[in-house]
Amino acid sequence: MSDSVDEEELPATHTGPKGVIHDWRKFKLESEDHESMPQKRRELLRQMSNPRPSNEDDPERVNRKMSVQEYEMIQEEDEQSLKKYRKQCMQEMHERLSFGPKFDSVFELESGEAFLEAIEKEHRLTLVIVHIYEDDVKGCEALNNCLTCLAAEYSCVKFCRIQASVTGAEERFSEEVLPTLLVYKGGEMLGNFVCITKHFNEEFFATDVENFLNEYGLLPEKEFAACPDDEEEHGVE
Repeated sequence: MSDSVDEEELPATHTGPKGVIHDWRKFKLESEDHESMPQKRRELLRQMSNPRPSNEDDPERVNRKMSVQEYEMIQEEDEQSLKKYRKQCMQEMHERLSFGPKFDSVFELESGEAFLEAIEKEHRLTLVIVHIYEDDVKGCEALNNCLTCLAAEYSCVKFCRIQASVTGAEERFSEEVLPTLLVYKGGEMLGNFVCITKHFNEEFFATDVENFLNEYGLLPEKEFAACPDDEEEHGVE
């Protein structure tokens, strides 16, 4: 006489080593090309993706030992499928950890009031980087172009620019101190770099500005990007 109760279905996402293995096998089964896969191999994958046997399973099949073929299949390294699974997990983790607004571009501030609002009214965890410039000052245009590139890579950072002449404090921002880069977070100034181009070569690029800010720990982790291995998937075999 049996008192067994139908076992609950496993949740879609598991924690712990066994749960991760189960999720991986399930992902592998769902992502396989079923049309080109031999029937026997497809059946083995199906069995491995469900670690709990159904009530209709033959007891002999449930209790038998794992075959050599099944063992080799578990050990088989399916690189492409593993890369896709890893990428999916990273994307899901990134979505769960992402917070706050996204910007993706450089904002032009038209007045001193707009400058203050950009600093004081932003989310307390949002990094705000402001470039104070004038069009006719050497290095300002190049820095604007660099910040445009960085804004696309660091969408959680608010990049702004404002002409010194409209700040209401133009006497403090003479040509000698331009271009100036100011960094704020939660309304507090974290960085004040006057004539920042003196730290670069005459010709500089977005990576130079990025490295400079990283030296001071002023940039967050870069936004999630596709795994480098993805390039191999599209390469010539």
